[in-house]
Amino acid sequence: MLQTGPREIVTPFRPIPLDVPEGMKPNEFFNSTENLNDLAHNNGLLLNPENLLLYRKALGHSTEFDTSIIYNTSKAILNPLGRPVRRTQVPENVRHVWNRMNQIIIDYMLEQYPDPAQHLVLAGEASLDATWPLTSPGVPSIRMLHNHFIVFPMDELRSAKLADSKNPNLTDGGQHSLFEMYMHDVYREFICKALHLEVLRPVSDDAARFDLTGYPQGLPSWEIPGGAATLEDVRFWHEYDLVLKGFIDFYRTFFSQVSTRNAPMLDDVYFPEQVESVLLFNNDFLRTAKKVRDRCITDAKYANAIRWQPAFKQLIYRNDQGKLIVTISQNSIGNAITELLGVVVSRVADAEAYEKKETKLIERLLEVRRRLVEADLGEGIATDYWPKA
Repeated sequence: MLQTGPREIVTPFRPIPLDVPEGMKPNEFFNSTENLNDLAHNNGLLLNPENLLLYRKALGHSTEFDTSIIYNTSKAILNPLGRPVRRTQVPENVRHVWNRMNQIIIDYMLEQYPDPAQHLVLAGEASLDATWPLTSPGVPSIRMLHNHFIVFPMDELRSAKLADSKNPNLTDGGQHSLFEMYMHDVYREFICKALHLEVLRPVSDDAARFDLTGYPQGLPSWEIPGGAATLEDVRFWHEYDLVLKGFIDFYRTFFSQVSTRNAPMLDDVYFPEQVESVLLFNNDFLRTAKKVRDRCITDAKYANAIRWQPAFKQLIYRNDQGKLIVTISQNSIGNAITELLGVVVSRVADAEAYEKKETKLIERLLEVRRRLVEADLGEGIATDYWPKA
């Protein structure tokens, strides 16, 4: 019988021929317009007038299927700290197009990989928190909102070695465990009272859990009744945003109390009535904020590690029973959505191994692009590896 636990999968990649200018750290350069130009030129698949760029992940999570959409504001917003890092900061018309792109790509993955016993299918996004200094360890390499679409063969996950449960990529700097240990009940009470969901259905931890790894652990989760067909309903995407808004209200309200004792309610919360009645009048909530505040005063390293603004991972994935599940968590230091499901990706530079998988991978990516172009969601990009159409 296979042992349950997080898995560390090894994924080869072709080394990227990029020269980082002298005197710059790599994650500083990766935020530049110059680097984003290179990303589109060498790995771009599709671009639309909304500045949503579909591209191949050069440093990917999987060689089976792996692509991303980035809201490429690198030329419109030169200051990387001013770029959108959450869907709630994206213009409505852009978000509408983005949701349609999400639906088509997820539908393709489920069509091509119909058996949950054979493939793990997931899609989601991690916030690229613009409050961290660019030089901080673990800060994402591209300071713009982007999401990921990934498929892992289950055979590879089953044969992968067990990951170290203390791997920093499987943690969130201790903040999620703080929520779970001290505020489990108030978190769920707030989410239930604030979010009036008609499509999404809350599910238990056991129903959400991916059996091989035992993850996710203790996160609020919802089933998407009807599966892929429901993703064609715009109401689902509205509720997907509500889940994020509820999380943001909880997170921001909590850390406002950490920052300032008895802070007034923030002016721009999404659910002010529930923030006031559930959060700001809850002794566990305020007691935990005091614990964190007191530690920040005496522990500089701990205080520096806190993500003071909302940093999240939100995920759609298929569980072992073939149901689609939505979950959300605080972001981890590692900043990869796969870790919510207990999958740690160890990337190794191995051009020969990557090239053995590349032809099939590109075929799948070009088929997804064809479907997006057909749906009037953008125009193809030509690279050295594929034509424009």
